[in-house]
Amino acid sequence: MIICDKISPLRSEIRSMRTARTMGALAARVGLVPTMGFLHEGHASLIQKARAENEIVVVSIFINPLQFGPNEDLNRYPRSPEQDQALCEQLGVDLIFTPNIEEMYGTEKVFTRVHVELLGNYLCGASRPGHFDGVCMVVSKLFHIVEPDATYFGEKDVQQLRIVEQMVKDLSMPIEIVSCATVREEDGLAKSSRNAYLSPTQRKIAPEIFRTLQTIAARIHSGERNLMQLQSDAIHHLNHLPECKVDYLLFVDLQTLTPVDQLDANHSIRLAVAVYVGATRLIDNLLIT
Repeated sequence: MIICDKISPLRSEIRSMRTARTMGALAARVGLVPTMGFLHEGHASLIQKARAENEIVVVSIFINPLQFGPNEDLNRYPRSPEQDQALCEQLGVDLIFTPNIEEMYGTEKVFTRVHVELLGNYLCGASRPGHFDGVCMVVSKLFHIVEPDATYFGEKDVQQLRIVEQMVKDLSMPIEIVSCATVREEDGLAKSSRNAYLSPTQRKIAPEIFRTLQTIAARIHSGERNLMQLQSDAIHHLNHLPECKVDYLLFVDLQTLTPVDQLDANHSIRLAVAVYVGATRLIDNLLIT
């Protein structure tokens, strides 16, 4: 496994590996797993899928300052470089890209902005202005640096996944976006680096977020159709849990990520939620139709 913290050597290594691993007319495929580090089982599932589908696997580890707001947790975002490298080696990663901020963005002001309209108007985009511009900026840079054939994202961050899909489509990037199912703890809590922030008491409460989504889905499958009442019931329930405050809980059209108030057989609908458990903001979602 090779670890690069500079763009030029990374590109050289990828070119060399592509040449060495190309078999006849079949060019060696490169799979990219973009991460901010502090890797857990969710990241591992993305890496394993990339390993199964590509000759070359690249994992990027970069805590991107452009996607953090002024009052968010950039400085305290958890880091575990040694453990991350050990996990990547165990899973057969070929290259880890670990640039610093200067390598990614230089020392001057960044003037370029990558913005996808509409899809960031609700959910996390409404709560975190500019967040997805930062995501699109770093992801587009990684795509230009690594030139992957496929990139792997988890469905827990469904808005991020959808926005990146649209960016790739609109900019004609020749990259396959592979969505991977959310990996959960035994009690249903979605795996997240931010789970490390939870106190023992908060950790016991947090699984109720996904259980609430499951309860709503079960009520819909039993015949209930008043989505606004179901939404209200769920928000009321979560807000009355100790240390919990709902940021949003919305039924959204999966293509536009805009809120819907009724089921439509012609559209996929997800129920998406963000809840503060203490000071920690946790997100999750569940496919409804």
